[in-house]
Amino acid sequence: MKQEYADIIHRCFRCGWCKLPTNYQDFNCPAYLKYRFETFSSGGRMWLLRAWLNGDITTSERLQQIFFSCVTCKNCVEACALPHIKDKLVDIFIAAREDLVEKSAVPPPVRDYLKAMSISGNPYKKPQAERGTWAEGLDIPKYTDQEYLFFVGDVGSYDEVGMKMARSVATLLSDTGVSFGILGEDETSDGNDVKALGEAGLYEHLAKQNIGILNERGVKKIITLSPHGYNAIKNEYPEAGGNFEVYHYTQVLGLMMNDTMPKGTLNAKVTFHDPCYLGRWNDEYWAPRFALGSIPGIELAEMDRNMKNALCCGGGGGNFFTDILGTGKDSAAQVRVSEAVETGAEILAVACPLCYKMLDDAVKAEDLGEKIRVMDVAEIVNESRK
Repeated sequence: MKQEYADIIHRCFRCGWCKLPTNYQDFNCPAYLKYRFETFSSGGRMWLLRAWLNGDITTSERLQQIFFSCVTCKNCVEACALPHIKDKLVDIFIAAREDLVEKSAVPPPVRDYLKAMSISGNPYKKPQAERGTWAEGLDIPKYTDQEYLFFVGDVGSYDEVGMKMARSVATLLSDTGVSFGILGEDETSDGNDVKALGEAGLYEHLAKQNIGILNERGVKKIITLSPHGYNAIKNEYPEAGGNFEVYHYTQVLGLMMNDTMPKGTLNAKVTFHDPCYLGRWNDEYWAPRFALGSIPGIELAEMDRNMKNALCCGGGGGNFFTDILGTGKDSAAQVRVSEAVETGAEILAVACPLCYKMLDDAVKAEDLGEKIRVMDVAEIVNESRK
């Protein structure tokens, strides 16, 4: 672990703010929400990490579970009262994971995910040749010299819900005349969640693969489906020589939602769930809301926890693939969909394929399908134009 981190770990004085939103009205740390032990909060992890580095505790299965239960949502960064450590909290936990990965001391689901990423290049263990099958029948060209590359990512390429979302975004981009292409089977995982789980070497390999392909094809501008891919390519890739103009699809959509874009009407009450890697990681809260609010007939209703205070769906930091937190009444996703229903909204809008899957599964688990449905922002725009 970096000496910089080791030198500040002891400064956490366990005030407990890290597990709360900034209005202090509920628990906002998904791991603490699930387990209700202080060790699963950021402050608790800081003290455990200090004891572990000092040799006071050993590398147990329980310690691994605690460190890998963090969903890297950055609620603690928003809530922490100590400016000299708050911005480093998530980096510290990822560094601890790197140490555990180097020692091969990781929970089995993390081991299996990293193994699949290393061998297959995706967590679904599917052939690379199937990366472009999500686009079948849409007549989307391969990238040559179009203005944008549409970067889809693992979930959009292989997961049923993610593929549905990728198709809705691509359809909208095509219908509105955006010049874009895709890499298809030549796309490589963005590596964002690999990095979050502490496999720095594998992340660097994936990033360099992608950067090599993107530079070779002359890509300048990128639209991403996932906020996770957006974060990696925008903030991490420049260090490895990947300098691109990067947009999340809602940012492009927000620019398109003007008088020149044909749009219909959708009479519906909608609440929006902020993805952590778009919101707290990249300070983008308004593009999705602008796109939704530009649809005639839409009534936007905010959940009590929104924007910087939004409750994470629980899928970040690799938990979407490892399921360290599991499901149940106290899982973040199920708490979140119940909060969405309380707004009276008919639609829970999302802008991340991981959020889509997590929250859609939670709606089914809570038997809320007759009260609310989960849709991505592009899907809602498309429905309004029918």
